[in-house]
Amino acid sequence: MANSAPASVWRNPIHFLAFGLGSGAAPKAPGTFGTLAAVPLFIWFLQDLTATAYFIVLVVTSLVGIYLCGKTSKDMGVHDHAGIVWDEFVGFWITMWLAPAGWFYIVLGFVLFRLFDILKPWPISWVDKNVHGGFGIMLDDVLAGIMSFVVLQALVEFVF
Repeated sequence: MANSAPASVWRNPIHFLAFGLGSGAAPKAPGTFGTLAAVPLFIWFLQDLTATAYFIVLVVTSLVGIYLCGKTSKDMGVHDHAGIVWDEFVGFWITMWLAPAGWFYIVLGFVLFRLFDILKPWPISWVDKNVHGGFGIMLDDVLAGIMSFVVLQALVEFVF
């Protein structure tokens, strides 16, 4: 998918954050690039938090994301522009909550989240089509993150 990022991404701090620190400005596959940009932030800031602190970060970044994504979408006049990837950040971070340490699990979490985000099984597909604004932009990726989290935890518990 080709992506045309507006110049405001580099001038407006809200747009810059909504575009995943600029990662959503990638000309192709902005969702994948956005998720990739979430990985070092996970490693540097999240993976060593307690489960409770991590959960609080997830709640706060989700709520902040509703505003960031909604405001940026409204300013651009486009619902869920492909470059708005703050929701991918949060979705990936949800996937990785309580995950064991190590690159294997980071890569597995990345792949699982991208699969759920791209394939959009029900109820993600329903939310994507029917829930609008910043809440809708965030909710489909939060659900993809929750589904990926469940699969990752099941794999950790029963396979690995």
